[in-house]
Amino acid sequence: MLMLAPAIGERIIPVNLRLAFAVVFSLVLFPLVSDQLPAMPETIPGMAFMLIREILVGLVIGAIAGMIVMATQTAGAVVAFQSGLSMATANDPSQPGVQSALIGNFLTLLGITLVFVTDLHYLVLAAIFDSYTYFPPTGSLMLEDAMIAALKAFTSAFIVGVQMSAPFLVFGLVFNLGLGLIARLMMQLQIYFIAMPANVGIGFVLLMVLISGMMAWYLEHFKNFFTMLVS
Repeated sequence: MLMLAPAIGERIIPVNLRLAFAVVFSLVLFPLVSDQLPAMPETIPGMAFMLIREILVGLVIGAIAGMIVMATQTAGAVVAFQSGLSMATANDPSQPGVQSALIGNFLTLLGITLVFVTDLHYLVLAAIFDSYTYFPPTGSLMLEDAMIAALKAFTSAFIVGVQMSAPFLVFGLVFNLGLGLIARLMMQLQIYFIAMPANVGIGFVLLMVLISGMMAWYLEHFKNFFTMLVS
């Protein structure tokens, strides 16, 4: 779970630091959930089955929780496209080997920073603790419920990303509609070539004005999602 969890499990955090934190957190968590753990299996196959089951539960919950970070990448992709910066890409810090828009990477790093600044990462740790209640070591995996939760998390992240970038969608529609009308009235003028700097400049101004509201909406979604997991 810690490997895939948002903020805490981001790949920009050194592996040794994440591993050390996972060991320390396990030592802290063990006394709190020890009464829910079954007796130690007496055979190696029994031990292997329990270990594989816990790994699957961690991967499922961690992957579902990690989908929330997609909201910032979705918003960044829309903002970059509407601002004429969709070709400016770099390695995504949260997904090694994947090229993403620079604005999306910036929003992702900003979102991770704000999660720690506002102490919302404690909700992630609380969700890991409560997972032993929802997925007891002796219970079923509930794969169908996990698939439904994953689908809801994916669609919710996409919706929030579009909502964060909604002003840029309106700006792009109005701006390109105006350029189209001007291009029809002045066919000899290369209006799109001339207007590109204005498109980029206005996009940066809008981002500067709206970024606080965008990230506040993202943090609210982050808080609501993990509050639902721990309630």
